[in-house]
Amino acid sequence: MTNTDCLAPDKDPMGAAIHDYHNKGKAGRLRVFSSQFEEDEIPVSNLFRTYGEMPRLEQIALQAAHGHILDVGAGSGCHTLALKKMEKDALPIDISPLSVEVMQAHGLNARLANVFDPHFIGQFDTVLMLMNGSGIIGRLENIGAFFGRMKQLLAPDGCVLMDSSDLRYLFEDEDGSFAIDLAADYYGQVDFRMQYKRIKGDSFDWLYIDFNTLSLYASQYGFKAEKMAEGEHYDYLARLTLG
Repeated sequence: MTNTDCLAPDKDPMGAAIHDYHNKGKAGRLRVFSSQFEEDEIPVSNLFRTYGEMPRLEQIALQAAHGHILDVGAGSGCHTLALKKMEKDALPIDISPLSVEVMQAHGLNARLANVFDPHFIGQFDTVLMLMNGSGIIGRLENIGAFFGRMKQLLAPDGCVLMDSSDLRYLFEDEDGSFAIDLAADYYGQVDFRMQYKRIKGDSFDWLYIDFNTLSLYASQYGFKAEKMAEGEHYDYLARLTLG
């Protein structure tokens, strides 16, 4: 799969889980595998959380979102639904056809689209990228393409609201120092693969980026990075603006 493709139904475990939960009120195990971590599981009910159930960083982002909003990787549409209750105008997009179907069933004007696809066009005052939204960049080598797309999609004075985490805590020694191999690949680049029932997704890259690195790259591509808030465990919410 290229970084502009959408998912085929037989390669869309998260979409299948979202679809089941929407239609049946419950879902099986959404399993997550990585070469760097032990097997994990995403509680599917978390993907349908209400505003009151969202982490503080997400609530701050939704409050700050303004104008014509693009909700990238919208999943079940929970963030767009919360924005709708705030009487804000948002377009949710996702690469999962099953997720888009669920959002449309909720009355949202959702579109099947990949934000990196040059055929997807629009002018947005806020581009919203939540739930470790930096992940869709994949790898640091893609960050130039990411900022290039944001320049195309942002309206004048627009902003990107994106959360991420600094994975340095995984390398913390008992004395509080960090044993990070600077000669290796950037430590925030992770590979994941998901499985739901018999549906196995392809492996994909996911980027967790520390704020200092994000700020450095932002300035290289004509953006300014502002840390709006910090979470409880090395996570943060950033605001990216042109100039």
